[in-house]
Amino acid sequence: MSGFIQQYQKTPRYMQIETTIVCQASCWFCPQKKATRRPLFMDMAVLDKILAETRGLGITYRPFILNEPFADKRMPEIVKKIKSDPTARVEFNSNGELVTPAVAEKLFEAGVDVMRFSVDGITKKTFDETRGINFDKVYANVGNFLKRAQELKHPVEIEVRMIRLPGTEDEQKDFKKYWEERGANVVFTDLYSYPWEAQTEAIQKPCLKVADETFVYVDGRVTLCCWDSAEREVVGDVKTENIIDIWNGEKLKSLRKLLDAGDRAAINLCSRCDAYKNVDFSKFKGELNTENSVRA
Repeated sequence: MSGFIQQYQKTPRYMQIETTIVCQASCWFCPQKKATRRPLFMDMAVLDKILAETRGLGITYRPFILNEPFADKRMPEIVKKIKSDPTARVEFNSNGELVTPAVAEKLFEAGVDVMRFSVDGITKKTFDETRGINFDKVYANVGNFLKRAQELKHPVEIEVRMIRLPGTEDEQKDFKKYWEERGANVVFTDLYSYPWEAQTEAIQKPCLKVADETFVYVDGRVTLCCWDSAEREVVGDVKTENIIDIWNGEKLKSLRKLLDAGDRAAINLCSRCDAYKNVDFSKFKGELNTENSVRA
């Protein structure tokens, strides 16, 4: 893929940390139920080590990967830990069922920055087919979160999301109207396939997902990508290595070089991934050498 230029900063902008591997939902499109890694919950000492090694770097932390973040009842405490760093931000993607009014109050107090609720239906029938959790609880909890944020004049950014599933076009209009009237930003997303779930051959494309984000499993291992549901491309372990050293390490550099060249076939995980298949990478131009950048 000649002409494609990707810049890699010396530190990631975003960090996804899987504090638990638990999820109470049963979304048909998600491989979460196939995950076998343990422990079920990250040792807090591992999380503390990550936060200590990245303090003051202006990182946005996302405490989830292949899980529901609020299945971890420690989450309000975790947000407080993260936000003790004045440069840090905290973002969530949640299905909303466990974000009860009590949890919401603790999150507002801790200083959550972004909350994205994946609701995926305005009718109970569509919702139940997609998520497999309690429709009424989700709608009550998300509605409460929006209302309380407005009452508190809290600066949290709130999105409510729906996947563009076939046959839901009319429902999407009602979904947008309902949640915008309650003050949410409404986002529609396309359904994507996790690597090795449906793809049978490699596409020759670079990847944007690895540009500025790193991903830590519940057991402390670091993976190339958040879509690595089966641990096919582990690049380090924060229990024995510094997370920033892993980010700048030779293994990640070699993988980025392959991806920049569009050589997904050379990487086990990426050889069955079609992410960004419709992106025109020829439009990405830039300088290789900047003061704050490293080149893979």
